[in-house]
Amino acid sequence: MTKKKYLVTSALIYANGSMHIGHLLEYIQTDIFVRFLRLTGEDVIYVCADDMHGTPIQVNAEKQGITPKEFALKFHQEHKEDFSRFLISFDVYSHTDTPENKKFTDLFFEELNKKGYIYEKEIPVMYCPKCRRYLPDRFVKGICPKCGAPDQYGDVCEKCGATYDIFELKEPRCVICGEKPEKRESKHFFFKLSAFTDDLNKWLNENKGLQPEIVNYVKGWIKKGLKDWCISRDAPYFGFPVPNTENKFFYVWFDAPIGYISSTEKFCKDKGLDALKDYWKNDRCEIIHFIGKDIVYFHFLFWPAMLMGAEFNLPKSIIVHGYVTVGKEKMSKSRGTLIKAKEFAEKFNPELLRFYYASLLSRKLNDVDFTEEEFKHVINSELVGNVANFCYRVLSFLNKNLASTIGKFSENHRVITECKKEFNKIKEHYQNLNFRDAVKHILKVASLGNAYFQKEEPWKVIKEDVCKAHEVVSICANIVKNLSILLQPILPRFSSALEKQLNLSGLRWSDLGFNLKDHVINKAEIILRKV
Repeated sequence: MTKKKYLVTSALIYANGSMHIGHLLEYIQTDIFVRFLRLTGEDVIYVCADDMHGTPIQVNAEKQGITPKEFALKFHQEHKEDFSRFLISFDVYSHTDTPENKKFTDLFFEELNKKGYIYEKEIPVMYCPKCRRYLPDRFVKGICPKCGAPDQYGDVCEKCGATYDIFELKEPRCVICGEKPEKRESKHFFFKLSAFTDDLNKWLNENKGLQPEIVNYVKGWIKKGLKDWCISRDAPYFGFPVPNTENKFFYVWFDAPIGYISSTEKFCKDKGLDALKDYWKNDRCEIIHFIGKDIVYFHFLFWPAMLMGAEFNLPKSIIVHGYVTVGKEKMSKSRGTLIKAKEFAEKFNPELLRFYYASLLSRKLNDVDFTEEEFKHVINSELVGNVANFCYRVLSFLNKNLASTIGKFSENHRVITECKKEFNKIKEHYQNLNFRDAVKHILKVASLGNAYFQKEEPWKVIKEDVCKAHEVVSICANIVKNLSILLQPILPRFSSALEKQLNLSGLRWSDLGFNLKDHVINKAEIILRKV
C-alpha cells in the first residue's frame, strides 16, 4: 500500500506590515507538529506563502510611491527572515502573486463557472467621492450592526464575530480619508455558497478531525442561512484580473487560500511530483490547516465549498488557535504591547519563545498570554533549571571523571522503567497537538533524571566505587540523549547542540531508549543560560 502523505499549512500572513509575536504563535505551533511528524518518519511537507493582494497593499504602496508588488515583496522578504530566526522549517514559502497562483485561480473560476456555481449581478457598492475609488469591505469602518462595537470593518466584527453586509454598518466612513462614502451600482461575480449548505453540514458532521467547539460555531452560521459570496472587486485593485472582463479583479480571499495549492505546485516542480495527483486529489494525503480564530468563516465555509465545487480534496483537520495577548490585553501598538518578531529576537534567544508557546498550547481554542515575567519564569525554572542544567551536569561529569565515556549498565533500574512510560505519553500528546502536556511529560523525564542523579550522588560514590558511579552517570547520559529527541520538535537548535556533545547525529524518534553504551562523547558546553 502507498504510504500516507501529510500536507500541512499555516494561514497566509498578509504582506502589509512587520510580523509580531502574535503572528508567530501559529507558525511555531505548525512547525512543532511538522517536525514531530518528520521525526517519527512520516512523509510530510509544510507549505505556506505571503498573501500579497488587496486594497490595503495597493493604498500603502501608493503612499510610498512604489508599485504594490514592490511594497508586498519588501514584507515578504522581511517575513522570510523572521521565520528563519524562529526556526520555522517550511518546505516551500512562496507568495500569492505568482504564475502558479494565477493558473490555479483561473482554474477554480473556470471549474466553478462551468458547474453553474458562479453568476453575475448588479450590486450596490461603497464609493468614496473624495478618494475617487470604490471601497472594499476592509476600507470602510463603522459601528457593528449586531453588537454596537465601534470601529469595525465593513464585513466582519472583530468583537462579536458577526458577518454582515457593508450597508448594514452604522455610521460608515472611508478609512483612507474619513469621509462618508456613497452608494453606487456595479456588476460583480458571485460564488453560490448557499448551494453547498448540505455538503458543508455533512463534512462538519462526519469529519472527526475538527474541534467540536468550532464545528458548533460554524453550524450556527449555516443555520442562519449562507449568503452567496461576492468574489470580484472593482479597479483600482491589486490582484489577478477576472478572465474576459475589464476592470474586474478577483477578491483577495478568492485567490489567497488557493495559495496553499500553488505553494504545493512550487514544491513539486523539481521533484518529479504532481501537486494534484500526489496531494490535492490524492486520497492517501491528509491535508491539515492551522489557522487563527479570526478567519474561521473563510476556512470552514468558503474554502471547503470552493474545494467541493472544483473537485479537490478537503482538509482532514483545521486546527484553530486563539489570540496572543500581552498581560491579558490584546496586542496594541498605541499601548506599547505590540512586540515585533525582530525586536523579540534581538532581546532573547528566539528558540525560547517556541518553548514558552509549546508549554501553553493545547488543541483547545484558548488565548495564549505573554508576559515577560512569566516567560522568564518558565524558561529559567523549567527549561534551564530542570532540563539544560541536568544535561550539562551529566555530560561534564563524564568529561571530567570518566574519560568522556558512556559505559555499560543494567536496564533493570526503576528510573529507566519510569522514563520509558513517559515516551508513549509524550508521543500521544504531540500527535494530538496537546503540546502543553507533551512539555509537562518531557519535564517529568528531566525531573526523573535529576532526582536519580541527586539520590545516587555519583560525585561521592566515585571515590569508593568507580563502576557504580559510572553506571549511574551512563544511565543519566542516556536520559540526556532521550531528552534531545523528545525536545527536537520544540527546540531543534538546542537538540542539535546536545546531539553534537553526545557525539551523535540524525537521531529519530525510534532511537528513544537506553541502548547508548561504550560510547565516547564530545566536550560538554553550557547551551542555555537563564534569561
